[in-house]
Amino acid sequence: MRSYGRKGTTSERELVKMFWDAGFAASRTPASGSATKNPLPDIIAGNGDIYLSVEAKSSSKDRIYIKKDEIKNLEEFSERFGALPYVGIRFNGEKWAFLPPHKIPKTKDGNYRIDLSFIRREGMDFDEFIGKSKQVKIFK
Repeated sequence: MRSYGRKGTTSERELVKMFWDAGFAASRTPASGSATKNPLPDIIAGNGDIYLSVEAKSSSKDRIYIKKDEIKNLEEFSERFGALPYVGIRFNGEKWAFLPPHKIPKTKDGNYRIDLSFIRREGMDFDEFIGKSKQVKIFK
């Protein structure tokens, strides 16, 4: 397995553990991104009140590109499953941050790009994401 594959798996497992520790049931769907014809997110999680599907991305660089098909699949799965679709991002040295797909900037070719400064400004931390806390904006 290539190193970025191991890193992605490790990051996804970390996120699944965070969900379980927060009282959610969660599971990785390792078939996501593979040869399956079904749209699958990287992680599904729920606690009986809220159901989430997450496309998880991690990077050692300061930006992440996401293919439009990955977002389309995330949204299709979420609609069928009754989950809220989110993209989870973790840059090296940073905590996880989350965004709904519609907030992610598109590139000229219709794909998506998230950079570190954008996620710091617009992303939700894990507690806000799961509804445990609410971010208070000081500046408007």
